[in-house]
Amino acid sequence: MRGVSSSVVVEPPVEPGWVRALYSVGRFHIVAIAVLACLAFGWALIGSYPWLAAAACACDWFLVNLLNRIVDLREDEANGIVGTGFVARHRRLLLAGAALLGPASLAATHLLAPALTLPRLGYHALGLIYNYRVLPGRRRLKQLYALKNTASDLGFLITCFGYPLAIVGVDALRPDVGLRGLLAFGAFFFLFELSFEVIYDLRDVAGDRAEGVASFAVVHGVAGAARLADALMLGSMVVLGVSYACGWVPWRLAVMLVAPAAQLVLYRPWLARGVRARDCLVLTWLGAILLALYLLWGALELPGVSA
Repeated sequence: MRGVSSSVVVEPPVEPGWVRALYSVGRFHIVAIAVLACLAFGWALIGSYPWLAAAACACDWFLVNLLNRIVDLREDEANGIVGTGFVARHRRLLLAGAALLGPASLAATHLLAPALTLPRLGYHALGLIYNYRVLPGRRRLKQLYALKNTASDLGFLITCFGYPLAIVGVDALRPDVGLRGLLAFGAFFFLFELSFEVIYDLRDVAGDRAEGVASFAVVHGVAGAARLADALMLGSMVVLGVSYACGWVPWRLAVMLVAPAAQLVLYRPWLARGVRARDCLVLTWLGAILLALYLLWGALELPGVSA
């Protein structure tokens, strides 16, 4: 691809202070965007804010991200990920904390909303086979071509769509959405989120290649992965635009096509010099800010919110 660098810039690891290390280890940017998506989709689809589902979403993404950091020490070191040294030094303590937090949170939500238990267990089972060598041949789901990215994408679908709907049921969908609108919006989100995963992999080529992780960027090269990311973003916009034109989704859902459009415009200039870790942080926080503005739009009942 013309103008796309054939290599990815790997920044040298820098030992941060403990506050920055904890932030990096918990991947709170991922937790934030997942929680905001859970709240935004809950409001847009069912007309209420699923606070309990969002709390479970925050806990579960924190735990899976933490275990991912513990397992991927060599890969993260190769990719220059901040906080890798902190994780290596405190590995046992972090594992013990995860072992306490996970069962305690499951027990608490089971008492408050038993319907959440099964999807939460399903999400953690997905995280287990993603991070640990429990598949035949002592392989991780993360190492398998295409499944690596779709597994992470499925995690967002489970937590951001499945958790709220598990509590209230599909029958609680707003009348102007319905099952058809849910499926159309889910298809949009699947494509868009998958593009986000592919961009993250452009950051991690060195470590993924060293650990035998068959990401799109490793298998097809940076240029090939970039073309795939472009196609996924454009495809997500087409799906949502057509769904709105056909009357399957209302305007309050159609307006979310702004997110892949903004991501496409923002990330393209980075390709020439290589996607960096801070670029992925910028993309994540951009998504979180857009979701926060979307929630504010709904809370203030600004023009177009009910259309």
